Amino acid sequence: MNRTLPQSILLYTTLVVVICILLFPVYWMVITSLAPSNALRSFPPQFWPQNPQWQTYTNLIFNTDMPRWLMNSALVAVVATGISMLVSVLAAYSLSRYTMKGGEAVGLFILMSKMLPATMLIIPLFGIFRNLGLMGSLWSLIIAHATAIVPFATWMLKGYFDSIPQELEQAAQVDGCTPWGALFRVILPVSAPGLAATALYGFVLSWADYLYARTFLANAAGNWTANVGIATFKGEYQTDWNVIMAASLLAALPIMIAYLFLQRYLVGGLTAGAGK
Repeated sequence: MNRTLPQSILLYTTLVVVICILLFPVYWMVITSLAPSNALRSFPPQFWPQNPQWQTYTNLIFNTDMPRWLMNSALVAVVATGISMLVSVLAAYSLSRYTMKGGEAVGLFILMSKMLPATMLIIPLFGIFRNLGLMGSLWSLIIAHATAIVPFATWMLKGYFDSIPQELEQAAQVDGCTPWGALFRVILPVSAPGLAATALYGFVLSWADYLYARTFLANAAGNWTANVGIATFKGEYQTDWNVIMAASLLAALPIMIAYLFLQRYLVGGLTAGAGK
């Protein structure tokens, strides 16, 4: 459809306005992190600080435990996502390709477990981890995050596998592939966009968690994740918001980079099973 000049102007103007609205909070975090503490209380606020305080970032990196917290967050997110993807791929492929007695009930049970709020799951998980001696360990957080990622990832991948013709596997098996070989050599390479989108969702879900980390790692400061550590910067009587904004930007940077490199897979993976 060919657009007229007024239509094109309206379209691009709307896009620019929407982008500005979406990016404004990020911009405000940046200038807040670079402003001196006493300048944050001034009115009207400055749209760019006269003397940017870049040392706020260097102090965070070299004089606090922020690097360790980021490493803990990355370790938990990567391991939890890896475990969840392994379980979800096998579960989704089974639900998509095999007909079994009670299979629909199992699928609905997995979906319903995703609907349970974290506040309902945290009490039984706390009891289990305490009895197993995992309180304060990163493994408690990894397991908790995996329980939240697996249900959604299973259903998302099931929809993707449903959109892949079974003739591909049959042709691979005719050529000598076992069912496992057909899965790993044919189906998974074809499913790369769906796998990338699902893994990105799981990584973001794990990275952004605060409730589980604050509960299970409360007495283990050495294992705190970035979100828990940033919360400790808030003082009882005074809060340096420039430090909190700088730490928040450092914590958000890995997610921004992941979205930047995986955005084409994300869009393709989220819409892959819509036409089934």
